[in-house]
Amino acid sequence: MAIHVYDTYATSSSGKILHFDVLLREKSDELAVKYAKAWLAEIGEADATVKSGNCAFCHTTADLPQFDSEIDAKGYAIYKLEGCPV
Repeated sequence: MAIHVYDTYATSSSGKILHFDVLLREKSDELAVKYAKAWLAEIGEADATVKSGNCAFCHTTADLPQFDSEIDAKGYAIYKLEGCPV
């Protein structure tokens, strides 16, 4: 099943930039922003700013099996890039 990738940037309340991809099975800009905010809250960055313009559809790729269980459980997965906690 295809995975839709949303390239996302958020700014924490301290000014730190977090760069990550939101991975979805459904192509939806609204869901991408919603799930980006949910993940930020999970990692203690609930006050971080992420806007639809900073969460943009990037591309669609073939299934990524390493993210299947997370997408099935939560509806999304996060691929951490720059500035994200390990």
